[in-house]
Amino acid sequence: MTTLTLGSLLLGSADAERLRAWYVAAFGAEPDENGFITYGDVGVLIDRRDDVAVTNGEPGRHILNLHVDDLKAVAARLDELGARWLVAPEDRGPGVFGTLVDPDGNYVQVIQFSAAYQERAAARRAAARPPRPYSGFSVDDVPAAADFYRNVLRLEVSESHGMLTLHLGEGTQVLVYPKADHVPATFTVLNLPVDDVDAAVDDLAARGVTFQRYDGSPQDEKGIMRGRAIGRGPDIAWFTDPAGNILSVLSAS
Repeated sequence: MTTLTLGSLLLGSADAERLRAWYVAAFGAEPDENGFITYGDVGVLIDRRDDVAVTNGEPGRHILNLHVDDLKAVAARLDELGARWLVAPEDRGPGVFGTLVDPDGNYVQVIQFSAAYQERAAARRAAARPPRPYSGFSVDDVPAAADFYRNVLRLEVSESHGMLTLHLGEGTQVLVYPKADHVPATFTVLNLPVDDVDAAVDDLAARGVTFQRYDGSPQDEKGIMRGRAIGRGPDIAWFTDPAGNILSVLSAS
């Protein structure tokens, strides 16, 4: 079955400019070049339509829920704008909820969930999420690897059952495990994209990292192969971890 996501919402209005200006003033987000006001991962497009009434006759049919971190501050700003509350902010157990009416008569609900509710919701999402595939490589000295990846490369590292997990952002993980007869791979096992290869090389060199040089590779005095200059790949420089595994820093773009 095709995976579907909710990408955006459209609010039709007989006076789109007025309604758009109210949302900008009320909640502080500006429209992008296409007119979408983005709240979290969802964009709201306020567009003029000739097939809607000036005022929404059934405002409870569709309610825009906006989750906020500080409902008290948001409510204060709304009060300054003269917003009309249908239901004043009140604690309903999972959090504080308040419902107001926008200039077109649409209901807008602002919600600040409690920390306990958010923790439970995060746990439910994590339980429903399928396990991510991950890669791994071996080392001959786990404590030395932990020190290198944590303190030299400054990556987020966790340890469990005598192994390491490198947390590389956006859920990407790499397992580093001990192997008594470890032999370093002859290829690059981990590439680290950076915005500025020269700065990354200088920074790592200052922390004691020695960069590798390979016969026939057009590397400069820093050990960087300028891929863009030779028309082959990104700028890249190679080095090894304490177990001899080959790593690289390379240009992210």
